[in-house]
Amino acid sequence: MTISHPPKPGNALWVYAHPRRDSLNARLLQAGTKALSQRYEVAVSDLHAQGFDPVLSERDLGDLADRPGNIAALAGEAYTAGQLPADVREEQAKLAAAELLVVQFPLWWYGPPAILKGWFDRVLTSGFAYGDLDPELGVPRRYGDGGLVGRKALVVVTAGEDERSIGPRGISGDLDSLLFPITHGVLWYVGIEALDLHVVHDADSLSPEEVEHQVERLVTRVSGVADEEARLFRRLRDGDYAGTRALREDLMPGRTDLGIHLAGRKSAHVAAEPR
Repeated sequence: MTISHPPKPGNALWVYAHPRRDSLNARLLQAGTKALSQRYEVAVSDLHAQGFDPVLSERDLGDLADRPGNIAALAGEAYTAGQLPADVREEQAKLAAAELLVVQFPLWWYGPPAILKGWFDRVLTSGFAYGDLDPELGVPRRYGDGGLVGRKALVVVTAGEDERSIGPRGISGDLDSLLFPITHGVLWYVGIEALDLHVVHDADSLSPEEVEHQVERLVTRVSGVADEEARLFRRLRDGDYAGTRALREDLMPGRTDLGIHLAGRKSAHVAAEPR
């Protein structure tokens, strides 16, 4: 059973995944957290600096380490029993308190660095972040439901390629689609609403002046982030996937792109057609 964790208004968590202290990402982190702290109480999870271990293993199962079974389910039982490792409990406490989550990382091999993927693996446990069947609807508490409803997230990503190369017709694929496993498969899965991506293109070749421009872009973005509307995906509980995990045939007929899972902006009461 999922326990709901109402966020504490005015709290934010910035999760940062880059190993270098002298990097563009480090500069963005410094400026971004400073700007965000004008409106929020900001906690920072600097995963490399903390020495966070991304590997989900038997130590995450408490007394259940020797029991056979699904490791995600066992980790959820360990959470319920209060037996998760201290580093995971600390991250869960910071996340539970935050109404805004900022996730910052460089795009490596078209996805997040392993240390961030491991943070998702270990921190977003069953029972804490998502749960079993809703007793009234008979559907799992996932995809717009779960323990972390009521939060927004901003994904800040640096990419070495230009905007066209990693755009809708680019050789590398569209970045929104590449990061769908995070915005939908991680964040929306546990009920967190994702804002539009914040992307720094050509990150490997920026001049000093261009770096400062990107810093100012991020400062401006986070300064107004509290007033932004989230892009909402379709909720599992609303019946759009009735009887299956595939979208109903009468919705967006003939389309197979990932955009079919978008429901619109929050102000549109999830009824607008995706753009």
